[in-house]
Amino acid sequence: MARDPASARDALIGILRHAYSGERAAALAYRGHWRSLPEGSDRARIREIEAEEWSHRDSIGGKLAALGARPGAWREVRAAAIGRTLGALCHVAGRFAPMYGAGRLESGNIREYEAAAVLAVEAGRFEWAECFLDMAEVEWEHERYFRSRVADHPWLRWISLWPAPAPKWEIRPSFRRRAATPSEDLLPERPKESSRARAAQLREMRAAQLREMRAARDRMR
Repeated sequence: MARDPASARDALIGILRHAYSGERAAALAYRGHWRSLPEGSDRARIREIEAEEWSHRDSIGGKLAALGARPGAWREVRAAAIGRTLGALCHVAGRFAPMYGAGRLESGNIREYEAAAVLAVEAGRFEWAECFLDMAEVEWEHERYFRSRVADHPWLRWISLWPAPAPKWEIRPSFRRRAATPSEDLLPERPKESSRARAAQLREMRAAQLREMRAARDRMR
């Protein structure tokens, strides 16, 4: 059920405050993470992810200002402390823990930006929906990267892999089903991915689910 515009605005401010500070914590943690790695593709990719988190934070900050709201001061202080602490721990925590923690975090970020897109429509900020969905898709790519770095790790015999998100191509159709006014004019369709790409994503999801089931079975032995 759609909210009235006033309550949707309040809920959107709540999500954006959480996301704004969360992006700060994530970006600082990723800075420590990539600096802890040797030169190579992982270091370069995580450095790129850090930059994308800062970009998201800048965009969210502008939207909070447009709503007449400010970030939570205490939340900002806590986010900085958490991010710097996690970044420092990456230098001593080994390879698995930072990758695993980042992937689990990014999984939640996808849902957060999907919810923000729906709330933006309900609050009358139709023009923001596209931006939030873009962010959700970027976070989806982050989650996929970190999942790929831990999917075959032997520690998954004892630690469950977080649930796989829905395929990336489902983000926008899901938004249309949930939004108060899912108009084609409001949010034009992106070019659809090829059936081969969709099949590859589905195979990846099924493989991840099978690995989780095997890991759970091994833990029960």
